[in-house]
This record gives sequence, structure tokens and C-alpha cells, in this order.
Amino acid sequence: MSEQQSGVPQNRLILLTGTHRVAPGLLSWPAWQVLRETSAASGGQVLTGEATHPQLPYVRDAGVDVTVVVDDDQGAAAPQVLARRLLADARTGPVVWLAGSDGDPELGAALGAVAAGGTQALPAIEVVPGSWDLPGSRLLDLVAVMDRLRSPGGCPWDAKQTHQSLVRYLVEEAYELVDAIDSGDRAHLREELGDVLFQVAFHARVAEEDPEDPFTIDDVAGEIVAKLMRRHPHVFADVVAESAEHVERNWDELKAAEKSGRESVVDGIPLGQPALSLAGKVIARSRRAGFDVPVPGSVTVPEHVDDDSVGELLLAATQLAATHGVDAETALRAAALRHRDAVRAAEAAAAARSAEPGESAAQE
Repeated sequence: MSEQQSGVPQNRLILLTGTHRVAPGLLSWPAWQVLRETSAASGGQVLTGEATHPQLPYVRDAGVDVTVVVDDDQGAAAPQVLARRLLADARTGPVVWLAGSDGDPELGAALGAVAAGGTQALPAIEVVPGSWDLPGSRLLDLVAVMDRLRSPGGCPWDAKQTHQSLVRYLVEEAYELVDAIDSGDRAHLREELGDVLFQVAFHARVAEEDPEDPFTIDDVAGEIVAKLMRRHPHVFADVVAESAEHVERNWDELKAAEKSGRESVVDGIPLGQPALSLAGKVIARSRRAGFDVPVPGSVTVPEHVDDDSVGELLLAATQLAATHGVDAETALRAAALRHRDAVRAAEAAAAARSAEPGESAAQE
């Protein structure tokens, strides 16, 4: 077949790149086109350096003949040796190099070095992406690494961990992430986000092994995707939200409907969180539900209420506790729980009042 008939120019080296994060066999149309045309061309060759290349079965099933290039010791050919062969072969016919999962960076450097030091005319060298990473695809690497750590032959320490044993690490990583955010250090922030993400992947991998109720990282991701779409009807449905406050109200209403089995607005508040955030959550939940239950005690309201003045009040209260031998964290936690109980009592009283007219009417 002539060059014109095959559609593939002679004197051409095509580096066909891809990614292991895409299912084997899923190649771009230009990739399939150059594979088939090169295989059919007179003197054309499709080569690779991996006998176990994940694309090989699919490419061969498509009728493309692929040759695995090895050196004299039946191992992968050295980059310089391989580069000289590819350039020499491409001078007589089109050559497609099916690159490894890492893109064969050493081969690229070797091609440049051989080309710079040679005296013969060079064939055209072209890179054709056969597949490429989609946003989020590196998460597949995290799942694979976690699976390797947890599987037989992996890490003994990782293999023996449970949800319970990992709790303290999750808490520590969350606090370290907060510190990174406060520091403004972008590299530190990226690292700590990765540590928190690893904890999620770790717990999901442990959950996958549960004999009674297993679930996977895909189940975790699927559930949060469904929740986000359900809680954002102004984005994924036809609900209109004109402001951030409107979005928040919609969110609370949808969440309340989903948690309809709860008897109180303060049900479901995690009690393991620090006392200050626990107190803030109890107060915020009760206020949003219309139960603005007064807190006992009082403070002198500063002239300007802002982050600095509130922080100083909290610091003064902490100093007062320390002066009198009181643990501020324990004291605030106990007070927050008492306030939670007061909110529940206010809810019960409101429910009783709303039931009275109906009961009177029934008696009449």
C-alpha cells in the first residue's frame, strides 16, 4: 500500500501517550486512526516496550499488530538504544510507539539527545494523546495506594487499623488543616488537605472489609453527590434562590425533611466536637428553629462587637476559670449540654401549647 493510500506519511515517528487512570481500550479517535493506518502502511510498525501493556489486548483485538521491543537480555530496552532504533525505523516507514503509563519520560530525553548528536535527517516526531486524565482522576491513584497498603503483603500497621483506632488521627489531621488554613501557606494547605483526604480513603477501605455491612469509597462518593444535588435544587432543579440566605433556609428545610425522625432541632449534633463549637451549634440550631432560649449568666457587651472583642471576652472567661481551678473546656461542655436540654424543654412546652386547642375542640 502506498503512502497516499495509507494516509500515513513516511518518515514519521508517533509517540502515542495515554493514562492508566482510564479504562483500557478507551482511546481517542486520532489514536485508533494512527494505529490502524500505521499497521496497514507499507513498512509501518506499532511498537511498545511493555509485554503487559494494558492496551495491548484491545489494540490487537482491533487487528493492529504490535511488537514488544526488548533488549538482548529480554528486558526493557535502554532509552538511548530504543531512541536510536525508533528514529532509524521511522526513516523507512511510519512508526507508532505505544508509550507506557508514565509517558516514558526517559525516552523523550533520549530522543532529544540522539537527534542532537546525529547527522542524518530526522523523521517527523509527533505526540498523539490516546487518553488523558480527567479532573479528579488522581483520586484513583489514592484508592489504589490505599488498597495496596491494606491488602496482604502491604503495611502491617495499616492492615490492623479499625474505624475506632483511626479516630484520633482524623481529629488531629482536621486540626492540622485548620492550622494550615490560618497560616496562609498554600503548600502546607495542600499537604494537610491530602492528609484529611487520606483519612476518608482509609475509613472507606476499612468499611469495605466489614463482614455485615460493607461499603466502598464509591458508595461514599455516590452518597455525597446525591446529597449535594438534593440539597441544591436551585442548581440541579427548578427552585429559585435569590441570595445566600435563601440558599441556607432551603438547606435547613430540606435537611429537616430528611431528618424527619428527629424529635428535636438539637438532635444529631455531634457531642465529640470541642465545647465552644458544640455550644455554638446548639445556639445556632435553636435560633434557626425559632427557639431563642436565653442562656444563663451575662456579659458586659463591648462597645464594638467584633472578632477581637469577642475573642477577648472568651479569653477573660478562660482566665477566670483557670484562676479558680475550673477546666474551661469541661465547664463549657456541661453548660452547652444543659442549654441543649433547655431547648428540648422549650420545644416540648411549645408542642404542648399547640396541642391544647385541638384537645379542647375534641372535648367539645
